[in-house]
Amino acid sequence: MNCYKQFSLLIVIAFAAFELNCGGGPQNPQASGSPSTASASSSPGATAPSSTAGTGSSGTSGSGSGSSGNSSNSGGTSGSGSSSGSANSGASNSGNSTGTTFSNLHQKGGWTGYGLLPASYSICSSCDPNGPKVTWSMQQGVNDPSQSGNSTKFSIGGKMQYSDALWNNHLIGDFSSRGKPDSDHKIVPSVHNFTYDVYFFLKDLGKSQAVEFDINQFVNGKSFIWGHECRIAGGNEWDIWDNPGQKWHPTGVKCHPKNNDWNHLVIQAQRTDDDKVLFQSITLNGQTATLNYKEDPTPTKWYGITINYQQDGNYAQQSYSVWLDKLNFTYW
Repeated sequence: MNCYKQFSLLIVIAFAAFELNCGGGPQNPQASGSPSTASASSSPGATAPSSTAGTGSSGTSGSGSGSSGNSSNSGGTSGSGSSSGSANSGASNSGNSTGTTFSNLHQKGGWTGYGLLPASYSICSSCDPNGPKVTWSMQQGVNDPSQSGNSTKFSIGGKMQYSDALWNNHLIGDFSSRGKPDSDHKIVPSVHNFTYDVYFFLKDLGKSQAVEFDINQFVNGKSFIWGHECRIAGGNEWDIWDNPGQKWHPTGVKCHPKNNDWNHLVIQAQRTDDDKVLFQSITLNGQTATLNYKEDPTPTKWYGITINYQQDGNYAQQSYSVWLDKLNFTYW
């Protein structure tokens, strides 16, 4: 994540039309800096979180990436909007007394991968998982390395420097992979709190520009993107997505994942009662950084809740893999 890319987070595949737009709204299957908008990120290979809300299991309504590089420190408003507090029944596995949990999502279906190229970092409609510019793959059912005996391997490579690979999954709402289309619009509006809990094993740490974990909610005409990016070659710091500014925002919190070992990451986020995007905390390997950074959402026409995982290529686009395990997502 070194160059200023656009926050290609909103990689939205609008219903049956797979047309890629570099705009900023849900309907544009682009991977620009923010869910469906392309904004300039400050570091090469740092794409914006992509909250996809696309068509069918392969559609993404998300954003791409924008690298962190020029944004103010994360000393934003510390707000704690109260949560709606009611976990809706019907999500797959219930595993939290205060919420409903989709367990082991890395083992489940609904994941769609995309290639993102500089400098626009919008979804590359002509790219093939086999390259040559950027390559990506996802292999489920891996027993070594694993925490549970069943991890998933995500890989990136190619020949174009600072290219990225993004995977997204529509959980609730439009194109739900979990059987929760929420057609009567009762679940998504009631959800205010989120926990993204995952173990990741990064091999060849020095080859990664950054790894990214995003939570996305589209409700009441508003897009809430909680993009979290761990810059590795890009500076060992956590960045969060600036929704209004469509760029990455440095937090000042160091990010030093362990190489060739398992790392445990827990992200807490909230949509406050006054409809603000609240970044609450990041916990990596037992060390918690409280952010309490609040910002405004942006307009959207999409509906639902999605998550993303992304790997960014470095200056030489060196191939590397990351294994995910015990990926649990809780909402209430």
